[in-house]
Amino acid sequence: MSTVKRSHTCGELRPQDIGREVVLCGWVHRWRNHGGVIFIDLRDRYGLTQVVFRPSTNPTIQSQAAKLRCEWVVRVKGKVLHRPEGMVNPNLETGEIEVEGNELEVLSPSKTPPFLISDDPEATEDLRLKYRYLDLRRPPLQRNLILRHQVCQATREYLNNHGFLEVETPILTKSTPEGARDYLVPSREHKGWFYALPQSPQMYKQILMVAGFDRYYQIAKCFRDEDLRADRQPEFTQIDIEISFVEEEDIFGITEGLMAHIFQEVLGINISLPFPRISYPDALSEYGTDKPDIRFGLKISDLSDLVQGTEFRIFKEVLQDGGVVKGINSPGSADFSRKEIDGLGKIAAEGGAKGLLWMKITPEGIKSPLTKFLSPSQIERLRERLKAREGDLLLLVAGQDEVVSASLGILRQEVAKRLKLIPEGDFRFCWVIDFPLFHYNEEEGRIESEHHPFTGVVPEDIPLLDSEPLKVRSRAYDLVLNGVEIGSGSIRIHQEPLQRKIFGILGLSPQEIKERFGFLLEAFQFGVPPHGGIAPGLDRLVMLMAGGKSIREVIAFPKTTAASSLMVGSPSPVREDQLRELGIKLIE
Repeated sequence: MSTVKRSHTCGELRPQDIGREVVLCGWVHRWRNHGGVIFIDLRDRYGLTQVVFRPSTNPTIQSQAAKLRCEWVVRVKGKVLHRPEGMVNPNLETGEIEVEGNELEVLSPSKTPPFLISDDPEATEDLRLKYRYLDLRRPPLQRNLILRHQVCQATREYLNNHGFLEVETPILTKSTPEGARDYLVPSREHKGWFYALPQSPQMYKQILMVAGFDRYYQIAKCFRDEDLRADRQPEFTQIDIEISFVEEEDIFGITEGLMAHIFQEVLGINISLPFPRISYPDALSEYGTDKPDIRFGLKISDLSDLVQGTEFRIFKEVLQDGGVVKGINSPGSADFSRKEIDGLGKIAAEGGAKGLLWMKITPEGIKSPLTKFLSPSQIERLRERLKAREGDLLLLVAGQDEVVSASLGILRQEVAKRLKLIPEGDFRFCWVIDFPLFHYNEEEGRIESEHHPFTGVVPEDIPLLDSEPLKVRSRAYDLVLNGVEIGSGSIRIHQEPLQRKIFGILGLSPQEIKERFGFLLEAFQFGVPPHGGIAPGLDRLVMLMAGGKSIREVIAFPKTTAASSLMVGSPSPVREDQLRELGIKLIE
């Protein structure tokens, strides 16, 4: 064969192509010998086409085809035929046709792969990450990367149509405190000095607002040297947005419109607007987390006032110590066995709960260890507060508010899974608002930013900065989808004196402020428009849209949870002369 050019992809041919001579290129996905007739499923990223080689058509080609094996790359020329009666595959888009091969060229043979290229391989994730180029041949991962591409395209389309400019910002930048450790890059020209990889383009996008680019966006690479988990990577991507002359409502409107556009264009799903708004205190109180999953009910209720005066030792001691008693209603679960309830207690312990109390509402009456300690009227009020009906199971936790809420938040999710209360394919957004500006780091004994040090302050709380900074509310907001935080943003500080004050509260000396943020504060002296923004995480968004459980499933070449690449072997040592050139000496 003189050329490897193909006429069609492996997912393209249909009954209307019957009789055509075609050229296909791809990987041998399956190989079968049925009495001397060789069948192969030829695969590319577009789909599968069945190719048949018959001795009666071309004995030489059939003999060559008998030597093929899985993952060989081949070029096939042949005629499109209708599959024989009874052989149509309704689960395959090309399932009504097959190609009768009359020419065959092996473009590249393959070793036996370390795992099957299938929808659900049995290989470990580490093995698949080591051979990521093979893993990426699997249709689920290819669909994920196609989905990611489509989300990026829809994002650009929406923002371009709303007057935004896409502007790139530097990757080699300055080390600044933004909540995680920086990745540092040594400078050869300035020995002993370092660049940092950006944790976000935060300062650059604010400077773009100072420069008059009032609507900016970027699909930005970000880097954070922090402990990893399923939805974290050392390098990740966010849809970075900043706008001048806005209030919170403007950011909400643009973001909600963007999400609705993405879901409509990519998945054909209509997202209900506007998104509900939940205050940070209410999110913690009612859902046990600042990332509430609102696809189902099971809200947490405070029962402390209903059990006041009880002689039950646990309740009495907790309430005297300033704690709370809270609970949730697990509907239709009164038939849970003691073993099942004990299992729920272990799950509640993940949030710090020291124990789980329960109450079954049965046709025979209330069954619970609490009945001997609570009066009939207290039990009735508990039922009313938790909207309990016959057949329900009430789950209660007592302790300090933070621990109780966290434990019931975890329990709430588990109960919803067991009772199948989470609808498949449902996407429910919400905003979490009214965050505190600061929190206190007990381990380090200092105040830290709840989000980052550029977050705006609720105007009426500014006087509290000098006296009670931990009571100050921020102008921050989080975008949550199905219990996952996918974006965070705020109205920014745009006044230089206020920004200096915030840096001071965070414990930065005047010299540190000048060294780390002098360029930003200088820019703030030349006329700064009020501005704000948000940065939805592209990886998490695509993961949820794809129905995945880890962002590694939607990133082409992710790192492991140890921040290493098994495929290329990074990080890795470097030569001694490279270190010398950078002025670096390793200390063992």
